Amino acid sequence: MLVLPNAGRFTPPEPGEGRRYTEDLRVPDLSVGTYCVPVGGEDTQAPHTEDEVYVVVSGRARLTAGSGTVDVAPGSVLFVPAGEEHRFTDIAEDLTVLVFFAPAEYTRQNP
Repeated sequence: MLVLPNAGRFTPPEPGEGRRYTEDLRVPDLSVGTYCVPVGGEDTQAPHTEDEVYVVVSGRARLTAGSGTVDVAPGSVLFVPAGEEHRFTDIAEDLTVLVFFAPAEYTRQNP
């Protein structure tokens, strides 16, 4: 067993950055991280080569993806398949999201 003590805790981005991602765990078939976007921040992520599951820990925003747009709040759980464009928009409250990549982020080659 491994406890991830800082996973899911809001950490503000460095000055000049609109978001912050901290990887909390990496094993070959899974990586887990904490993604934080403050009010006024910008989510500039690009599609990933791995499937993702998002669990919103705190905050309110919208997730806009190729398959649609949905409001998110604490407790929202979302699946984004590999390759799908997506980003958080309309950040109404500082957003903290647990991100699960399977397999681990950056382990698949770009097509």
